Amino acid sequence: MKRVIAFVLFIFSSFYLFGQDKDIATEHYKVNGICEQCKKRIEDAAYIKGVKKAEWNVKTHDLTITYRLSKTSANTILTSVAKAGHDNDLVLATDEDYKKLPSCCLYRTIKK
Repeated sequence: MKRVIAFVLFIFSSFYLFGQDKDIATEHYKVNGICEQCKKRIEDAAYIKGVKKAEWNVKTHDLTITYRLSKTSANTILTSVAKAGHDNDLVLATDEDYKKLPSCCLYRTIKK
């Protein structure tokens, strides 16, 4: 009898765990920045309620976000990043927010 109860609990917990994956998304976006200081600022800005993981690559400028679809959206996350002064695929930072960046992080003035 104990085995049957344990088996039933295992089955129900498996359904619960697998059902949670439908609510989680992982996406990649380009975010402008230059250095490790930018990396910290971008990741901190992206880490809002509902975000499980935010990681920005300095070399590729790729921001990987993993978040709960029921709690937030990519647009909300990237709006927060733009508010921190960093242009991205969906939202451009206002000139006012951009000018708040330290002088070493002013990516718009760097010639590519």
